[in-house]
Amino acid sequence: MNLYEIKVRYLRQTGEDTPGAVTETYIVEGLTPSDAEKRIMDELKPFIFGEFNVQVIRTRRFHDIVGTGSGDVWHEGKVEMITVDDNGAEKRHAVTILVEAPDITEALHSLKNYLASLDNEIIAIRKSAILDIYRATV
Repeated sequence: MNLYEIKVRYLRQTGEDTPGAVTETYIVEGLTPSDAEKRIMDELKPFIFGEFNVQVIRTRRFHDIVGTGSGDVWHEGKVEMITVDDNGAEKRHAVTILVEAPDITEALHSLKNYLASLDNEIIAIRKSAILDIYRATV
């Protein structure tokens, strides 16, 4: 399965009397971009009033997704994994890890705990625009 970042724009009840237009970003697991688009449309169907537009679908590669269940905010951690080859040369491989946490401090703490047994360097961590992740059910 592949992971796709999908940005959608649609009318949703925003707490006022009339629906408002929102643009949201989701990560959706799917076999193809079309499969991921269908899945996000099915997931959001109960919340949609009127028009629904998929603005962007792009493949995303994450080393891992760390869902702590302790927050509804996703953060992207940029990490360099450090390995040593047979000749003793240090090799660095940059990866992105998604971390769910209520704030950036907790996200950094969770990321450090997740990486504790690995030789690595955390380069950056930032709050992501990702609203939710829809994984495929087996």
